[in-house]
Amino acid sequence: MAQFNEITPAALMRLIGTPVAPRLIDVCIDDDFAEDPRLIPTSKRVPYLEIAQACAGAARIVVICQKGKKLSHGAAALLRTQGIEAEVLEGGIHGWRDAGLPLTPAAALRGKLWVTRHRPKIDRIACPWLLRRFVDPRAEVMFVPPKEVMAVAERFGATAFDCPNAPFRDADQKSSFDALLAEFQLYIPALNKVADMVRAADLDDLAAEPQAAGLLAASVGFSKMFKNDHEQMEATFPLYDALYRWARDGQAETHSHREGAA
Repeated sequence: MAQFNEITPAALMRLIGTPVAPRLIDVCIDDDFAEDPRLIPTSKRVPYLEIAQACAGAARIVVICQKGKKLSHGAAALLRTQGIEAEVLEGGIHGWRDAGLPLTPAAALRGKLWVTRHRPKIDRIACPWLLRRFVDPRAEVMFVPPKEVMAVAERFGATAFDCPNAPFRDADQKSSFDALLAEFQLYIPALNKVADMVRAADLDDLAAEPQAAGLLAASVGFSKMFKNDHEQMEATFPLYDALYRWARDGQAETHSHREGAA
């Protein structure tokens, strides 16, 4: 059981991927990090002596170190002197790892700038949602004409996705969303279910997943509602939030109007 000002790995995992997730700061020293260079999804490495400057103005922080002891407790206490709600991950990275929870290889992480084709429908909304919720909350997506994606990626130092020749694209009956899940090793059952829906809707294999037709219909509807790609993206994110929560917590729930039904 977590102590005062601590959060358990299980409780933190339920927050990651949701709109109310706290900001995660990894203060592991370099030697400890070198032993296992992986990060909890969405966390950012910050030297523990620089945490006050790095987190100025934040609302809620969870501080992570190797074992959840002096480094994270000291850093969290320092943040609380600034009025920031700061907790420590119980057991640190070791506790998280031992609980079998996902860790992303640091080598897989890229800059915050991404680029894809404009006028998104399914994969080009699902991928930004995945990046923001499970990889980098600061991720920014540029939408450009299809023939300019790779040139813009090179000129602006962005990572291209969901277009020919991009590092993350549809291939071998897998979607760009699938490619990102594999790259960041986000082996989370609920995300796998979302991936099934995205793949079926994006690759026009609607019979593969019962929810795919609804996802396609909603995605096309959102694309008709907005001319601005970024406004469409932000408006559609709650749809994916809801699909993720359904996949995680609601698959067994049914709805009936029969007399006497709950």
